[in-house]
Amino acid sequence: MASVIDKETTRAQALYIITTGRRIHEEILNLQSRHLANLASPPHIELSLAQFNAIGVVRSQEPLTMGDLADRLGISAPSASAMVDRLTEKGLLQREPSTEDRRKVVVRIAPDAKQDIDAIEAGLLALFEDLVQKLGPKTTDQWCRVLAAVQKVLLSETGPTAVSGNSPPGP
Repeated sequence: MASVIDKETTRAQALYIITTGRRIHEEILNLQSRHLANLASPPHIELSLAQFNAIGVVRSQEPLTMGDLADRLGISAPSASAMVDRLTEKGLLQREPSTEDRRKVVVRIAPDAKQDIDAIEAGLLALFEDLVQKLGPKTTDQWCRVLAAVQKVLLSETGPTAVSGNSPPGP
């Protein structure tokens, strides 16, 4: 009987984590959408969740080859190429030949887009700073510890390319 309770508890906890994670994710996307809508330059740009994710991956690890970007996004190389094409048309990314291997193309944040992307990141940071203030130091410290444990498990299962290897901040 104990294993049934454990299974039920595990399932309920997993569902709670998924639901709460989705809610946090929605808030992040809402913030990004509102911020993009208010940018004067470039004029209102609509980005999909996948495009936001691609920009974030490129920003944190640029320059990336198309193959590396596809791997980090978990999509095919042709899908990554099509996404980069759309983001290049919007002026957010740029392609250039690799300096290490002329057969490869690397992707970077377009210089003209850096300020807008930095502004989106600043808005996201402000959202989380507000949340951290409301949670207080004890709960925030617990959250950081939990995220560090989750990150450690994910890194051990998938390798360092899937999850950023940041360390949690200490008090």
